[in-house]
Amino acid sequence: MIFWTVTALIAFSAAFLLAMILIRARTAGEPAAAYDLRVYRQQLREVDRDLARGVINAGDAERIRTEISRRILAADAQMQQAQSGRSQPRTLSLVTGTATALLITGGTLGIYWQLGAPGYGDLGLKDRIQMAGERAENRPSQSEAEAEVPALPKPQVEEGYVKLVEQLRKTAGQRDTDAQGQALLAQHEANLGNFKAAYAAKTNYIRLAEGQVNARDFTELAELKIMAAAGYVSPEAQTDLQKARAIDPAHGPARYYWGLMLGQIGRPDLAYREWAATLRDGPAEAPWIKGIQGQIEEMAFRAGVEYQPIPPGGGIAPALPGPSVEDMADASGLSPEDRQEMIRGMVTRLSDRLASEGGSAEEWARLIGALSVLGDSARARTVYDEARGAFAADQDALVLLETIAAQTGIAE
Repeated sequence: MIFWTVTALIAFSAAFLLAMILIRARTAGEPAAAYDLRVYRQQLREVDRDLARGVINAGDAERIRTEISRRILAADAQMQQAQSGRSQPRTLSLVTGTATALLITGGTLGIYWQLGAPGYGDLGLKDRIQMAGERAENRPSQSEAEAEVPALPKPQVEEGYVKLVEQLRKTAGQRDTDAQGQALLAQHEANLGNFKAAYAAKTNYIRLAEGQVNARDFTELAELKIMAAAGYVSPEAQTDLQKARAIDPAHGPARYYWGLMLGQIGRPDLAYREWAATLRDGPAEAPWIKGIQGQIEEMAFRAGVEYQPIPPGGGIAPALPGPSVEDMADASGLSPEDRQEMIRGMVTRLSDRLASEGGSAEEWARLIGALSVLGDSARARTVYDEARGAFAADQDALVLLETIAAQTGIAE
């Protein structure tokens, strides 16, 4: 209520000043004819002095006096007309002034009601970070989000294709240990708009693949869940994205959806940072790059950043250290146990390097997320405490670390 009172008073004060200018008729000083009269009278006196000194004769003096007298009469007539002229209409002035005051005051409050946030208190950075963490922990689950999604129209497909998918469902149900059948079922269910069934089949595929999966598989699983929830990144989808990023930190689609999730929980600053880095890494024609380009300007506005177009693939910001393409190719041929051990080895090397040489806040946050995905929450908390001490004087770094801690469930 205090805010509305103060705002109304400020708006009314400005409107009142403008209204008073309209209501009170101000004189614009003496008319020009008054100045002319003074000049003509001075000229008459000059004529008498010139005649006394013998500069002009009596005949010339009389003609000059006649001409000046004619001009004096004309100027005096103008003075009389100005003094007796019509004054500013008072009733019209009152109506105009009142209407102006009401328009300015009401318009100011109305515009704020539409564009502002009535009742929204001033929040410091620490409060906003805390709210984002709470929102990340307490936001709706996948099933809750799906329950709120209205029924969507099914895509138009040929009847023969629908029958083929029905046969595929039957076959995949009979061969519940066939990973490839589950992968095909997930793809075709998605084509029909059955995203819930699609991500259920994709989940079965990942389970049956016995560890022979990559970042793309986990990202596709998250994407199907996001599509089933009409664009909402649920905690379950976030977990899938964390697994994808732990396997391949540079995986573009996972980075796109990760930024989308950060924006949804109230951290557009981190979302903009993630998307900007993804744009710089490219490639320019990648579909996730197109998705980021269509939304990053709005995300920058929400983050309070003056957006400047970022050329895709510009390479302005180098990618953080992580497993190379060769590493991932080698890992795909390993057994599940060897593959898990390889990932742990990568995490250990990153941990040792950060402990001995230090690194950026993004690298520390990546280590915390990777340890959480591997199920080593105790070690993730220890790394989090070390990182907070290392970046105690860097507010932006602390914001990033606190956010990843909230997302991984190790925040105090």
